[in-house]
Amino acid sequence: MQAGTQVGTQAVLRTAPQPAAQASSQERAQAAGGDGARKPRVTLVDVSLRDGSHAVRHQFTSDQVARVAAALDRARVPVFEVSHGDGLGGSSLQYGFSREPDTRWLRAAVENAPNAQVSVLLLPGIGTRRELKEAVELGAKVARIATHCTEADIAPQHIALAREMGMTVCGFLMMSHMISPAELARQARIMEDAGAHVVYVVDSAGALLVEEARARVQALRDALECEVGFHGHNNLGLAVANTVAALEAGATWLDGSLCGLGAGAGNTQLEVLAAVLDRMGIDTGVDVYGVMDAAEEVVKPMLPRPIVIDRDALVIGYAGVYSSFLLHARRAAERFGVEVRDILLELGRRRTVGGQEDQIIQVAYEIAQRGGARSSA
Repeated sequence: MQAGTQVGTQAVLRTAPQPAAQASSQERAQAAGGDGARKPRVTLVDVSLRDGSHAVRHQFTSDQVARVAAALDRARVPVFEVSHGDGLGGSSLQYGFSREPDTRWLRAAVENAPNAQVSVLLLPGIGTRRELKEAVELGAKVARIATHCTEADIAPQHIALAREMGMTVCGFLMMSHMISPAELARQARIMEDAGAHVVYVVDSAGALLVEEARARVQALRDALECEVGFHGHNNLGLAVANTVAALEAGATWLDGSLCGLGAGAGNTQLEVLAAVLDRMGIDTGVDVYGVMDAAEEVVKPMLPRPIVIDRDALVIGYAGVYSSFLLHARRAAERFGVEVRDILLELGRRRTVGGQEDQIIQVAYEIAQRGGARSSA
């Protein structure tokens, strides 16, 4: 960790006592075959209540948010994110309406997680300064300002505001597979110069191969003074492997979600990642058993469908399409009687990005007009 980054991360990193009734993480790692030697701490961030919103069509209730927040707090997860899947202000016809406003979710999360810090996601152009200020008033401590990977220059205003309000600020470079590591590093520098404490490589499509993830994190690590994070999706089955590669390349903020709940084939499965890091001797401060219990007992009963790599989710990773397009594409395929995979492949060919959900309907219509009937696959 570089000296210039310590101020930004101390606010969210904490050492919690081990529960007396349980073996310590070090003892469990030794019993499981790890060497037990603890290595530098990383920050695990849970995104079940933000990216997971895509998987439930933004229909979380405040009660569900409260239960997940309490379970994460018991497991000593230091930071977890709560927002519409497309961030503050995302509830709309374009992205999908939330069952309840962000404000109710945030209030439920903060009230039920006295030890963890609550994060919010904001995409400039969707969320506004007003909504960010409101989130702070409700108790949010971490802001993640997200842009497409080539558009970091729209983030400085919101990054600066979040810093002024005393938040820990992360820059979030979505669809990071779409540009080279060198160009990604140039974009990341814009976010760092604006005041971000952490800048993320974000594999929104779950399209990165292991060495591609490693190269992008390494490029940011070489170019920046601030910390580097990694956010993965599992469309190619590589989320945990990519996250470990990111860690090895210098990432210290790592995202995951309980049961992998998230867009597409889901995110890096937090309980698996926590166990893997514990085996590696990485200090996360998280109770591995507690995270397992939160996934199995709290989130699993909420799942509307299994979080699996089915053929549609696989095509998202294969074609490099924004993961949250999955459910939109399925609805469009049903409406126009065409094959979901044909829609996704064409969206990938057109290099569509987050915010272009309207293109899903357009592509489905064009395929139907060409006589592209649904295949039997």
